Amino acid sequence: MFRSSFAVAALVAICSASFPASLSAQAVPPRAVRRDIPITNAIRMAMAAGTRDSTGRPGARYWQLRTDYAIDVALDPATARLTGKARITLHNSSPDALANIGLRLDPNHFLGNAPHSAPWVPAEVTDGMVISRMTVGGKAVNIASNAAVVGIAAEGARAIQNAQQAAAAASAGENTLLNGRSTNARLFLSTPIAPGAKAVLEIDWSHKLPGGPGTGHRMTQRWADTLFQPTQWYPRVAVYDDLRGWDSELYLGPSEFYNNFGTFDVNIDVPAGWIVSGTGLLQNPTDVLTAKARAQLEKVTGTNDVTTIVGPDEIGPGQATATSSNGRLVWRFHADTVNDFAWATAKKYVWQSTRATIPGEGVVPIHMLYLPGRANLFAKAGEVTRHALEFYSKLWFPYQFPQLTLQDGPSAGMEYPMVINSNVGAADHETGHMWWPMVVSNNETWYGWMDEGFNQYMNILSDADAAGKPPVLDGAGQSYGRTSGNEAEPPMMWNANYAGPQYYGFTTYSKTPLMLSALGGIVGDSAVQRAHREWATAWMFKHPSPWDYMFFMNKALGRDLGWFWNAWLFTTESVDHRLASVKPQGIRTTVVVAQDGQMPAPIVLDVKFADKGPAIRPMKNAVMLDATTARVTYPVDVWFGGNRTFTAELVFGGRVIEAITLDPQRRFPDRVPADNAWKRNAP
Repeated sequence: MFRSSFAVAALVAICSASFPASLSAQAVPPRAVRRDIPITNAIRMAMAAGTRDSTGRPGARYWQLRTDYAIDVALDPATARLTGKARITLHNSSPDALANIGLRLDPNHFLGNAPHSAPWVPAEVTDGMVISRMTVGGKAVNIASNAAVVGIAAEGARAIQNAQQAAAAASAGENTLLNGRSTNARLFLSTPIAPGAKAVLEIDWSHKLPGGPGTGHRMTQRWADTLFQPTQWYPRVAVYDDLRGWDSELYLGPSEFYNNFGTFDVNIDVPAGWIVSGTGLLQNPTDVLTAKARAQLEKVTGTNDVTTIVGPDEIGPGQATATSSNGRLVWRFHADTVNDFAWATAKKYVWQSTRATIPGEGVVPIHMLYLPGRANLFAKAGEVTRHALEFYSKLWFPYQFPQLTLQDGPSAGMEYPMVINSNVGAADHETGHMWWPMVVSNNETWYGWMDEGFNQYMNILSDADAAGKPPVLDGAGQSYGRTSGNEAEPPMMWNANYAGPQYYGFTTYSKTPLMLSALGGIVGDSAVQRAHREWATAWMFKHPSPWDYMFFMNKALGRDLGWFWNAWLFTTESVDHRLASVKPQGIRTTVVVAQDGQMPAPIVLDVKFADKGPAIRPMKNAVMLDATTARVTYPVDVWFGGNRTFTAELVFGGRVIEAITLDPQRRFPDRVPADNAWKRNAP
């Protein structure tokens, strides 16, 4: 923008008259400390309806839908195509008549015109989920909006638009699918599903499993035509909840899922000789396994040793699997009360198993299926997975499923109920997901910090336990000060689907351990873990929101932590504290602490005394850590009046104070930690 020299001169004069020559000379205004938890319309309405409340436990009127799946699917390795039939029973437990049904058609993510979040890049452009038939309650559904588009660019766009308009204009008496080429489709019903009633959807579909180099998890699901790792592979009914109704988020790549609980009966048809693993328990081992493999499986729960079920040299029908007259076998799986189903199959899988002993529950098998040339990646995987299952069962609540399977393939860091697509590298982390979101099922798409972030925190505890060392949480909270203030960072309560490529990983994964480190600096790490355990137990197999977590933790910890949750979850502020001055005067030392950031925090001072001198007098807000070190604490309340400085009067008697450290455990976000220490006679 051009400005004349006169205008520039006038602007300079105005600015000179309005502002001091140095900002440092200007008095910093008092800060307003928000002490409550922000309440959005969604949670406010849920609380009014009685489905959520300020205890943080499920409300007296809490409800959630249930969806039961019966699926038959066949794999053609030559074309990499799945062809399936699904019968989905939707139980309407809500108080609402459902006039439409949200559908998740995730294979449409691989269409050339589907939206994606950077840097997630699909391995291959496919024809998406092709639906050939759909009914509701036996009545046909108009599926015109799912028709494959012929043409490209403007021609293709017009075809999509015409299909949508035709579907929207369909008779009100017709069941109609809208957005059939999207990952988020909607089925409009001629007859709503009444509260307490159920509806049966039948869907015939097919899609190609993408292969080749992709960037990001789930972007490739096969290696050539000999190993397949299907995920998000069947049509799913979306969640309908008391907060937002139908979950209408697109599948953009990075953000993960929000699913209903239900039963799964899945029949998987593959070539004979191919081994299949997946969510749930195999129902027909005598039909698909050799007698030798079945005998080996009988040994697994009796030992911590690794048992080989199918070895690297056992390949093909009659060796890896049973034989078949038509060259194909159907593997039948059943799973109760799970929120997803994933599987894998390969022509040359090695299958090995070990066990974990779950406190209060008994033993569960751990299965590992991998390619022969990748044995080194699984040599320690069983041991790591066993430790994770046993440790997290003691830390939170016992593992809830009858087995766990590690599946080799192009996705080496992804989780589903009873299944982790992982080798040893991510085995601990992915096993942790069996607690959230597989049992405590939050909305990952919106609030990824409630599963990935919680998982990152508990991985710190597990890693330390495995090494026989105490966990180190000191320093984590302070480190956030280096990030706070970056304009690209979204608050944790921002929808993770739109967090942006630069900060998705930090906000979803990394920030939660920093937040819980800070909380441990206030109430103690063991108290944080005890309260978190109680919250998790209260929400098993349900859908908690962030407000349920915040309210529950407040109650369980016996503290009003609204100021804490607001600062960490709803803002990107830091504490940014410092020792402004230290003045020893006889038996009294006056310490001025300044907080330059907007996030409040308690004042914690470690006072180091000389080895010799007069006896150290006690202070009521101090504890002696050792013979010459006292820890002095002032509660966060000292900042609630808006002041930016606090004067601490230390009266310990005549013993000389050699050093003072602010925030000695480094739990609270600080940009410049160097100004947190004072030493006597230091320059």
